[in-house]
Amino acid sequence: MDHSCEDWMSGLPEALWDVPLTDLSIPGSHDAMSYCLDINSPLVPSESNTFRLLDKLFYCFTRPVLFKWATTQDNTIVEQLSMGIRYFDLRIARKPKDSSNDLYFKHIIYTHLPVLETLMFVEKWLKSHQKEIVILACSHFVGIDDDLHKSLILSLKKLFGSKLCPRGSVLTLRSLWKCGYQVLLSYEDEAAVRHEELWPAIPYWWANKKTAKEVISYLDSQKDLGRPEGFFVSGLNLTAERSYIILHLKQSLRKMTMRNWECLKKWVEDQTPGSEPKSLNIIAGDLVGTLPLCPLVIALNQKLIQE
Repeated sequence: MDHSCEDWMSGLPEALWDVPLTDLSIPGSHDAMSYCLDINSPLVPSESNTFRLLDKLFYCFTRPVLFKWATTQDNTIVEQLSMGIRYFDLRIARKPKDSSNDLYFKHIIYTHLPVLETLMFVEKWLKSHQKEIVILACSHFVGIDDDLHKSLILSLKKLFGSKLCPRGSVLTLRSLWKCGYQVLLSYEDEAAVRHEELWPAIPYWWANKKTAKEVISYLDSQKDLGRPEGFFVSGLNLTAERSYIILHLKQSLRKMTMRNWECLKKWVEDQTPGSEPKSLNIIAGDLVGTLPLCPLVIALNQKLIQE
C-alpha cells in the first residue's frame, strides 16, 4: 500500500495554505464503503422488480455476479485515508426488517460494517494526522425516518466534536488548522439545515456511462457549463446497466475500470484546479488503492503555484 500521500495536505507548499479547499484538487472515493458489502444482505429498495425476481429465483447465480459489480473499492476506509483520499462518498441506509436502530452503508446491497463503528476508525485516524482535512458526504439515505436522522446527527456531532467545521467557516488550510477543524460533514437531508456543523449536499457529476470516452465527454460538457460554487465532485466512475451485466457475465467492474484507466488518467493530467469556470475540485473514482488516483490528483495542485 502506497503511504506517500498519507499527510499530503500538511505537506503542501505554504503558497497553497490560503487557497480555499473548494479550489484545490482533492482525491475522492466513490462508494467508499463497498469494500465490505455483505453478499447475503437484501437488495436495496431502489432495485427493479425484475432484478429482484431474478435475484430471488437464481440467488446462487446472481449474487456472485452482483457482488463483483457492486464492489467499487478494495481497501478499508483507514487504508484509503492513508493513501490520500480526502473525500468519501457515504451512502447510508437502514436494513429492511432490522429490529435494531443500526445504520449501514449501501451499494445495491448493504455493508456488514455499521456507520458509527466505521466512522470511529476515521476519528481515530484524524487524531494522529491533525493537519489532514476530510470531507464526509452522507447521502442517498434509505429507510431513515426523522427520529433516526436526529439520532445519527447527534451521534456524529458527539463523535467528531470540535473537529467539525461549521458552515460559513473560512475554508483554507491555514484557517482550518488554526481552529482545529478536520471534518467537513455534508448531509443530504433537510434535517441538516438546523445544524451549523452540517454542510449541504455536494454536487456529484456522474456520467452513468461504461466507457472512458463517454465519461470524459460528459465531464467536459459539465465543465463547459461552468463549475458550481463551493465543493463539487467530478466522478471518474464507470457504470454498466443491468442488461449489460447480464450479457457479459465474465466481465466485472474491476475489469472495466482497469481497461479504461489509461484514457481517464490522461484526461485527469490535463485538468486544472482553481476558481476558473472550467476548473475542477474533487476528483473521485473506483479502485482508489489499485490505481494511482491520489498522487495523480494531488499533483494537479502544483499548477496553482505555477500560475
